[in-house]
Amino acid sequence: MNTEPVVAAAPEPNSALSQRQAFAAIAFSALGWAFDLFDLFILLYVAPILARVFFPSRQQMLSLAGVYAAFTATLVMRPLGGYAFGRYADRNGRRGAMVAAATGVGVATALMGCLPGVESIGVAATLLFLALRLLQGVFMGGMVASTHTLGTESIDRRHRGLASGIISGGGSGVGKLLASLVFLAVTSICSPQQFRQWGWRLMFFSGLLSSLLGLLVFTRLHESPLWVNARRAMRAQPGSDAPALAQRRLTGLGPAVVACVLLTTAGGGLSYLSSGYLPSLLKLLKHLPPSVLGRMLSVSALAVIACSVLAGRLSDVLGRRRAMLLYGVAALVLLPLLDHALARAESLAAITLDAALLSGVGTLCYAPLLIVLNERFPTALRSSGTALSWNIGFALGGSMPVVVSLLSRFSRDLPLVLALASAALALLYLAVAWLAPLRVNRME
Repeated sequence: MNTEPVVAAAPEPNSALSQRQAFAAIAFSALGWAFDLFDLFILLYVAPILARVFFPSRQQMLSLAGVYAAFTATLVMRPLGGYAFGRYADRNGRRGAMVAAATGVGVATALMGCLPGVESIGVAATLLFLALRLLQGVFMGGMVASTHTLGTESIDRRHRGLASGIISGGGSGVGKLLASLVFLAVTSICSPQQFRQWGWRLMFFSGLLSSLLGLLVFTRLHESPLWVNARRAMRAQPGSDAPALAQRRLTGLGPAVVACVLLTTAGGGLSYLSSGYLPSLLKLLKHLPPSVLGRMLSVSALAVIACSVLAGRLSDVLGRRRAMLLYGVAALVLLPLLDHALARAESLAAITLDAALLSGVGTLCYAPLLIVLNERFPTALRSSGTALSWNIGFALGGSMPVVVSLLSRFSRDLPLVLALASAALALLYLAVAWLAPLRVNRME
């Protein structure tokens, strides 16, 4: 008996997008994901300051672990938001879900900049900060439901890996670059003391700009042609409710969901332990001034964009499994070596080069994840299935900075702990990429 959800046939001519519209769908999906990670990177860029404001402790690494725990709290809420917004996107379209989620993320981020610190209101400051992080996580989970489907559903099948690299990895790099530029701008108008006292709040207030820009561009997007056709097919069957039927059958794709969660845990964890942890690593080990750090992180963001696009395109040329195995081996060998090299580097040129390579290699496993997940689910449940798998995996992979901070009693321990953690995640990625059922493509 066939247990697959109802899937639309090939796109009808009047539902296909023009080349320009398809390009816009990819670009704006990448921009939406960039806004999402922009808000995340803001926290990472000011993590040592937030440790003193909201998680004061006599032990530096323990305070930093508190900040990353708040970071993880956001990730824990993402599966809830991903499933809720995913159901909405599967029933009502990808575009509306993207607009609502982008607005919520920006507002929650801006509110964090308004909070008083522990010195003013005690533990209530910590609790309010955590509450906003949890709320932000719901909306961030919703961003995945739309940005991770609309773009890839709008492009020719031959270039979907490229679209994956542009949206997920390229969007991540653009988000990091925007956060770096905001960091440079704020630190250029504030003295170091002013930045520690109140300048960091400006970083969070910039979240409102991403929301406003998102409203301007996302409302002009065309809907996904695959979703339009699936909806049209459902309406052609009197009395049927394909989205509801698909949701009930999501459990029938259990092995695919488990494989997607494990791949995202490993790939997302590698990204967080490389470019995600980089701002704290450079501050704690190299004690760089803010202006130098901002420029260095901007270069690293460009490396993320370039490597993500390349990795996504190669998955079209080599095939998903072969490309992922190649990326897993690269991460297993190179990331521990680059962590060690960064710790020993002394000149600014060497530090910049190591940081860029670390960020670039760290994103290789991450870049093709989007299309790999999309291809595991039929159109009627692609948003909810992808969002649920992605957000659970990122909640697990995103907890790795907390684990690394707790295992590193002193900052000098960080390179070794990062190297070991990265190697473990690369091995997990390789194992799942080798064993997972990746041949069945439900986007066809």
